[in-house]
Amino acid sequence: MGTLPLSSQYELRFATKTRAGEGSGVRQNRQPNANRTYYLIVPPYEQLACKAICVIRLFIFHARIRGVKTLNDKLNRLDKLEEQVKAGGGEEKIKRQHDSGKLTARERIDRLFDPGTFNELDLFVRHHCTNFGMEDVTIPADGVVTGFGKVGGRTVCVFSQDFTARGGTLGEMHARKICRVMDLAMNMKVPVVGFIDSGGARIQEGINALDGYGHIFYRNSCASGVIPQISAVMGPAAGGAVYSPAMTDFVFMVKKTSHMYITGPAVVKAAIGEEINDEALGGALAHSIKSGVAQFACDNDERTIDEIKKLLSYLPPSNEEKPPYITPTDSPGRADTTLDSIIPENPQQAYDMKGVIRSIVDEGEFLEPSRQYAPNIITCFARCNGLVIGIIASQPNCLAGCLDINASDKATRFIRFCDAFNIPLLTIVDVPGYLPGSNQEWGGIIRHGAKLLWCYSEATVPKITLITRKAYGGAYIAMCSQSLGADYTLAWPQAEIAVMGAEGAAAIIHRREIETADDPEAKEREKIEEYRELFYNPYVAAAQGYINAVIQPKDTRPRVIAAFEALQNKKEIRPARKHGNIPM
Repeated sequence: MGTLPLSSQYELRFATKTRAGEGSGVRQNRQPNANRTYYLIVPPYEQLACKAICVIRLFIFHARIRGVKTLNDKLNRLDKLEEQVKAGGGEEKIKRQHDSGKLTARERIDRLFDPGTFNELDLFVRHHCTNFGMEDVTIPADGVVTGFGKVGGRTVCVFSQDFTARGGTLGEMHARKICRVMDLAMNMKVPVVGFIDSGGARIQEGINALDGYGHIFYRNSCASGVIPQISAVMGPAAGGAVYSPAMTDFVFMVKKTSHMYITGPAVVKAAIGEEINDEALGGALAHSIKSGVAQFACDNDERTIDEIKKLLSYLPPSNEEKPPYITPTDSPGRADTTLDSIIPENPQQAYDMKGVIRSIVDEGEFLEPSRQYAPNIITCFARCNGLVIGIIASQPNCLAGCLDINASDKATRFIRFCDAFNIPLLTIVDVPGYLPGSNQEWGGIIRHGAKLLWCYSEATVPKITLITRKAYGGAYIAMCSQSLGADYTLAWPQAEIAVMGAEGAAAIIHRREIETADDPEAKEREKIEEYRELFYNPYVAAAQGYINAVIQPKDTRPRVIAAFEALQNKKEIRPARKHGNIPM
């Protein structure tokens, strides 16, 4: 027979048989007594069921007692693990990060997002590497923080490399986290921002690290034109690490603390004997002035993040939506008489086109990417009566506004971004032509200049063109002429639309007459004036239908706003194709 304790004083004994004549029940139990044994007489097949019920009840009772303690332990363990991971590389490395003038990966995220909106992903991911003693190395969050949150009330995804955690080096799981948040951004149809601060590939992981870069590059390509991609290089980026930012839409850099290059100064010196430092080779100014890789060069991390937030305020979440509308405080009918006199009387004298832009846009405010690169052309975002527009404008203050290789590349990339994300285009023209010279010809001005023609022709967003003064030759066509698909073309009375400048044209057309004249110089001046009188006005082009309206300069803002509002629902269907072959 089996026993099961009922209390500290009693036992329950099971008997398999009953005494004759007594049947089942409790035997010899007239009054309870602690010294007596009580028997429950039950059939054999019921013993197991009775025992099981008692055991289960006892197990549940003890499990409940143990469960309260275990749950508290688990919650405390979670808090402790989160605290350890979020501490990054530790206080000493964080102090070094601050001493170098940089924010940490998590501080950058906190500044980017609206308070309390950031949701982190894959906090506890760990690397799988066992080479070179790496199995004993713990890298918090594997060196990158990923997640999503709100910026100005709109969802944005982010990854932020943590230089305090193993130098922010990229390994297999580090790359997988970045790919995961990029995939999430694509599914959510929201922008993605990447804070780059990394020592490059994690050498110990070998090919797995290189494969990780490849997966990131692939996603950069897939996301291009679908969601806005913004890279902020906040520290070093060398070798393969530089290609991902270069494939995104906008690159921010921080002066004196961020550097980008394929091969660093030490390799350059060893390979070709050139001595150069990090800042001169791949600093923020080098890439924002010379190479054009970076569109923004900011003074510090805080300013960089503030500029990113400002840029995001002009952009739609994806190519499926229009840019955010803001209720304007500036009057759509505002006229500005200063525009009537902004063009100098002397056609050879320069002026600042940014003054024209400020007069047209809401509150005179605009955001200008690539401000220091190819300054002979201006590209910027602004609002007209609350609607976001992209502006491409000649800058007579630099190279007389001539188009060159760099200006063509700069404008092309900006136009294609605006077209991809449903941002209407305003082109303001004062261009005397393409910049002449052997350097331009040998550098491929034909090929690069053709990009500008291509992208304007390719764009299907509303396109408005304003000619303020010069519009000569092929540059007139390239700056969104009606023949390239401009929907509405305006001109000021000072506009000069011609094949070339009067001096060059007169010398070619009347060469023989000038050479045989008694006074060649006087005859040349006469013919130049004849040419100017004939072509240096907008009315010949207007008579041919190439200019839709000649307007008073002061009325430019209301006329531009009216045109954009009329074109809001423009739809243009092109022939089906896989993709065009843009001249590269």
